[in-house]
Amino acid sequence: MKHQRDWRGSTALEFKDENGGGDADPVKAIEAMSAALDTKLAGFTGELKKVSDKVDAEVAKRNRPGTETKMEGEKIEHKVFETFLRKGREGLSADEVKTLRISDDTAGGYLAEEDFVAEVDKNIVQYSPIRQAARVGQTASSAVIIPRRTGSPTATWVGETETRPETESTYGQQEIPIDEMACYIDVSNKLLEDAAVDVGAEVAFDIAEEFGRAEGAAFVSGNGVKKPLGFMSDTNLSYTPGTDASLIKADGLIDLFYAIKPFYRQRGVFLMNGSTLAAIRKLKDGQGQYLWQPGLAAGQPETILGRPAVEAVDMPDIAGNAYPVAFGDFSTGFRIYDRISLSLIRDPYTQATIGLTRFHARRRVGARVVRAESIRKLKIATS
Repeated sequence: MKHQRDWRGSTALEFKDENGGGDADPVKAIEAMSAALDTKLAGFTGELKKVSDKVDAEVAKRNRPGTETKMEGEKIEHKVFETFLRKGREGLSADEVKTLRISDDTAGGYLAEEDFVAEVDKNIVQYSPIRQAARVGQTASSAVIIPRRTGSPTATWVGETETRPETESTYGQQEIPIDEMACYIDVSNKLLEDAAVDVGAEVAFDIAEEFGRAEGAAFVSGNGVKKPLGFMSDTNLSYTPGTDASLIKADGLIDLFYAIKPFYRQRGVFLMNGSTLAAIRKLKDGQGQYLWQPGLAAGQPETILGRPAVEAVDMPDIAGNAYPVAFGDFSTGFRIYDRISLSLIRDPYTQATIGLTRFHARRRVGARVVRAESIRKLKIATS
């Protein structure tokens, strides 16, 4: 078959027989071409099915419980760190050791990879509620120096030709030392050996739980000795009497709320423990109506006088001369700085007789009140 132009300029079809002479039957020619095309399509479909079967087999293999196959795009640091958790340094090649080692630490300490640290930090927030309210930053130093203005210029009204008085701002600085805390957790060797278990997630959760507990206590009431100076221990913070010698009263909460400057008040957060929250929710007016009506909409935070209330288990209970409530702009007044997010040492020997591997974790963090006027305490007292 070939194309041939007729006298009108359009293309006509001319069919030839197998010997090239005379017109062939066009129906048979078309059937022959269709059969040849079907043969080619069948071959192509077979090849496509083979490729599809290979893809399905690979997906099934990667989804099978217990496999250690990693996606090609996964970071090498994550693979190496997981191997370190399961098998220790002995299971790493020289290049893999370099991937984890940041400095020459003869004790075998390694800085955890970014994804692991991010998971720990996320979990710590759940146990250390002060991080939800305070301002958190990073530092590469052993201490953070924060300059601050301690005095502002003062303007004076003057006459047309009077001498203008001199005035100036004064400045000081606040130092936040970086302290270190440490803990250890024991993990079953069977758990480490089971490939289907996400060992990194298990270790991260346990470490975050303990560090979060220690941080929460220090940020609230730490004495500043080898640990942060908690805001409740800072003598620069002022207090408001609660109008009663033993109970928490609505009048005291209102006085506390308005004792803060408007700028801080509009950004303020209430901090208290669960028993204090329960006592406030039980406050009633003269008609027996509850004073605190928390929002019923899903996802809405609990509020007192229109400001969020954060439950901090380390806050004191209600008692005479105690300070069970703090209110203020913690994002302005309280700073937290992380120096080393996390460092791990794997110890497979200490607890080997009972089938456990011990992980020693350390973290460096500092915290201090940097603007005392932005935070205020409620004292259970009449004056």
